[in-house]
Amino acid sequence: MGQSRRVRRYAEEHFTEVQHTTLNPEGPGVVRIHLLPPEISGNVIGASVAILNGQFIVPVNVGWTIVLTELISRINTFSGREVTEDEVATVIDETCKAVKKVYPFARKKRIKNDIFRIMNTFSQIARGEEVTEDIQWISLGDYAPFMRAPHRMDLMVSAMTKEGRWHCNQQCVHCYAAGQAQSEEAELDTESWKKILDRCREIGIPQVTFTGGEPTMRDDLFDLISHARWFISRLNTNGIKLTPEYCAKLREAELDSVQITFYSCDPKVHNMLVGAEHFPETAAGIENALAAGLSVSINTPLCTANRDYVKTLQYLHEKGVTYVTCSGLITTGNAAKEKSESLQLSGEEIREILRDAVAYCAANSMEISFTSPGWVDGAFCEELGITTPTCGACLSNMAITPGGNVVPCQSWLSGDVLGNFLTDDWKTIWKSEACRERRDYSAAMEGKCPLRILKGGEEQ
Repeated sequence: MGQSRRVRRYAEEHFTEVQHTTLNPEGPGVVRIHLLPPEISGNVIGASVAILNGQFIVPVNVGWTIVLTELISRINTFSGREVTEDEVATVIDETCKAVKKVYPFARKKRIKNDIFRIMNTFSQIARGEEVTEDIQWISLGDYAPFMRAPHRMDLMVSAMTKEGRWHCNQQCVHCYAAGQAQSEEAELDTESWKKILDRCREIGIPQVTFTGGEPTMRDDLFDLISHARWFISRLNTNGIKLTPEYCAKLREAELDSVQITFYSCDPKVHNMLVGAEHFPETAAGIENALAAGLSVSINTPLCTANRDYVKTLQYLHEKGVTYVTCSGLITTGNAAKEKSESLQLSGEEIREILRDAVAYCAANSMEISFTSPGWVDGAFCEELGITTPTCGACLSNMAITPGGNVVPCQSWLSGDVLGNFLTDDWKTIWKSEACRERRDYSAAMEGKCPLRILKGGEEQ
C-alpha cells in the first residue's frame, strides 16, 4: 500500500469529528485545543484548522493533523488528573508508533520532534508569546470553503419576554434584542438546550456563548454550562446576579470566561443607559467574578453619554480587570429607536475615544479590542495596533434564538430565520442560499456590519 493511500484511509477513518483537549486546565497558561477536521474532496484533503483558546486560528497540514489526532486521543485518557513524566513519555512513544503506521518510513526521532514543535508553537500562540515557528497563517475568508459550521454558536437561552411580561432585570437603552420577534420566542426547556449543545458538538462547533436576553435569568444555567464542558464556553451577562456564591457555581460548572456589560464608572450614567438602578450589583459582580478566579472581560458599548471611556478604564484597572472590549451601537432593536440613535457617536468621535483608550491600556498592561465592523477602517486600527473588526455572521459565528431558530448572528433578529436547529438538517441550513450569501460577505472581510448598512449608517 502506498503512503498516499495510507494517509487517505486514515483521513476517512479519523477526520470525522472535532478533536479537543486542554493542557494545564487549572492555569495559568491554559491551552485549549480544538482541531477541526478538513473537507475531503476526491483525492484532495484540505488543511485542518486548530483553534486555540477559542480565538487563535492556525492552519495545520495533513501530517501534523495526524500527529495531533493521535496525541490528543492519548492525552484525553488522563482527563481529570495530573500526568506524570513517565506517562508523558508513554504518550509520546505510543503517538510515534501510531503515526509510523501511516508514515512507515518516518523516523521516530522526527515524529517526536514534530510533537514538541507543535506543542511549543501552540503554547506560544495561546499565551501571547513570541512564536518561533514559521506559521503560515490563514484567514477565515480563505478557509471558508472548507468549513462545515461556524467556530462559535451564540445560544440565546433567555427570551426578552416571558408569559407576556418583560423578562430581564434591566431595560437597556441600546438593547439590540428588545422588541425583536425572534428574541421573544417561548424559551426551550433544559433538555432541548442540551440536545442543541450535543448537536453543536456533532457538527464541529468548538465554542458556545450563553447569552440572551439575560442568561442568568434561567435557573438551569449552571446545568447547561456543565453540559457544555467539551466546548470553550462563555457567558455574556449584565453581572447583576454574580454574587460570590453564583461565581463559585460558575467555576464549578467549568465556565471558561464571562463577559460583563458595563457602561460607565459613573453610577448615574450607567443606570440611565441600563434603565435600572443596578450599578452597585454590576460593580460587585465584576469584583466577585475576579475574586472567584474566572476569566473576566468587560464590554462597553460607546455612546455620547459615556464618551469619557478612559475614566471607566481607570476604574476597571483599579479593580484588576485586564481584558476589555468596546463597540459602537448596533442599530437594531432598541438601538434603532430615537432615544438610542440620539446618543450615537460619529466615526471621528469613535476614533478619538479609541486613541485615548488604546494609549491608556498600553500604558497599564490592559488588552483592548474594538468589536464593531465599519466604524473605523483598517489603516486606523493598524496605526493603533489593534485588530480590525470584521463581520463574522454565518462564518465565524451564528446564533440560536430562545425557540431554537438559527440566525446569522445574535444581533440579526429582524429578518427571516435560516432554519430550526432541532428539526432541520444542518447541512441544509449551512449550505442554503441565504446562509451562503451572508458567509460570502463575511469571508470577503468587507469590514462593515450589514445591519448598519441596511439602516443606512456609513463610516464618517
